[in-house]
Amino acid sequence: MSRDAPIHSWPGSYYINTEKRWEIGTLSLTRTMVRFVSNQSKESLTSFRLSRIMDIKMESSSFIFSTLTVLEEGNVKHWFGSLKPNRVVVYNVLEHFWRERLLSPGSEPRGAECKPSKGSELISLVAGAQKRLEDTGKVLSHQGEQFDNAMQGLEKIDSDLGVADKLLSELESPPWWPFGKLPWKTQQEAKAEDAARAAARSAAGKGSGRNKVIASIPAIVTKGGDSDLKPGCLLVLVSSLEVLDTNCQLIHRFERNDIDEVRVHSPYEITVRQRFIGKPDICYRFLSAKMPEAMSVLEIQYRKKVEFTSEYTAFRATPVSSPCDTEGQTWNEGLLQRCQDTELPLEVPAGALSQLQVHILQPSVSQSEAQELKQMLMQLKNLALEAETELERQDDVLNDLTSSTDRATMNVEKHTCRMKKLL
Repeated sequence: MSRDAPIHSWPGSYYINTEKRWEIGTLSLTRTMVRFVSNQSKESLTSFRLSRIMDIKMESSSFIFSTLTVLEEGNVKHWFGSLKPNRVVVYNVLEHFWRERLLSPGSEPRGAECKPSKGSELISLVAGAQKRLEDTGKVLSHQGEQFDNAMQGLEKIDSDLGVADKLLSELESPPWWPFGKLPWKTQQEAKAEDAARAAARSAAGKGSGRNKVIASIPAIVTKGGDSDLKPGCLLVLVSSLEVLDTNCQLIHRFERNDIDEVRVHSPYEITVRQRFIGKPDICYRFLSAKMPEAMSVLEIQYRKKVEFTSEYTAFRATPVSSPCDTEGQTWNEGLLQRCQDTELPLEVPAGALSQLQVHILQPSVSQSEAQELKQMLMQLKNLALEAETELERQDDVLNDLTSSTDRATMNVEKHTCRMKKLL
């Protein structure tokens, strides 16, 4: 029996063809396997790899009962019935993981590597670049805080200048005017300045990179319980998360600041929640075979909001399928066969091997290293986009600082002239 922890499980029944009867149990999906365990005997009645599946269909048994059939290599057909919550949900999940495993380049089994390779060197280089970029991001964040503090100081100065303008206007008003400041001099000017400032900020924000896509993964999405699992897509942007359906139509958009919780149930399943006071929370659950790619980005973007459940801890504690299993042995045998097909002599002089033969004998980057590099590059992309967004925000703040400083300087000079006239 495989040591993989189940990604998802459903109660149901399995048809035992040899005994011509249905057995009640639990259908489970793991990283690489589909398994059905009997409730009575606690034994596995059937177990097969996702890579051996030829087809998955929703059919009827005896023209009455709705069932789910899985066709395995060797023309072996498995019948599953009475699936809860329903067979459509089970079909969507199984079909998603089966399709993504077939399309993924990392689905091919891999052998164990003992010697360091070029992949490990590339990983160390990317890790160094990521460390430098993280340090740069910290410096940018500190610089942004300084800009924000300077902007707050200028706003306080502007407020004090407004008070000074009001007092000077009261001193300048004629004795016959009993209400202090003359009304026609300031209200329209203040509104015009606020409108111009808002228009400038809006124009500066249109060219920002807050809507750039970092990652897009196919996923099984549900807003309610497990009975409403439907295929869709999860879009990770710099400033938000978007939920799309199969037609790429927007279902919901989570703004980055509005997300209160990202709960990780397993490496393939997360829940995103936005809380409200006085009305129900908005919560979406995502199940995807490519979720590890998105998690490498989400852990950086929402590091203070990510929560790992006990299910995730148990899942991570479960060892991954051994590369020395049956499928791994088949791959190793195939590699050995290909090496034998090159018809190399038993004793080859130095430099006599061709580049193709050397590539076959010594693969430079393994599939696991390539997958790790892919996730690290996704993190680098996220860091770079966040740095770009922060730079654009600081550029807008600098423009506001420049205009506010010029306006404050002009107001100070104007108030100085007015006070000289009063003297």
